[in-house]
Amino acid sequence: MLCYSEFHYFSCRLVIKTKINKNLPSISTMKKSLMILVAGPYRSGTNDDPALINANVKHMTDTALAVYRLGHMPVMGEWFALPLIEAAGSKEIGDETFNEIFHPIAVKLIDHCDAVLRIGGASAGADEMVAVGLAKQKEIFYNLDNVPGIEL
Repeated sequence: MLCYSEFHYFSCRLVIKTKINKNLPSISTMKKSLMILVAGPYRSGTNDDPALINANVKHMTDTALAVYRLGHMPVMGEWFALPLIEAAGSKEIGDETFNEIFHPIAVKLIDHCDAVLRIGGASAGADEMVAVGLAKQKEIFYNLDNVPGIEL
């Protein structure tokens, strides 16, 4: 069994390398789906402008859909955090209630994930998700093209 160099060591047990023909690149497939946290900028570079934040969320959501279509279970910390932040009575992005929940819930979510997919531009929060994922020996992807599909 072979694995790509950008995969972390524990993933080699799941990855199968196949070739369709000599002129096409190798394709990786997996037999088991992964739960993958999509981590990208939320507030970074937005100056808390709601339209820019929504664009960031759309990018993560579109990527989550692509992960789903590869046969995996995508998750985003925002899906868990934002309803709780609202229920807890946060008045604005970055207030004490927001900060109590937003990043900590995503860090806890990593315990339930097999991998983290880091997308988008600069983001201390998304970088933290990668660092936590690495510390917990999760598979880290830096590009959607590196996420293998599920073997049918």
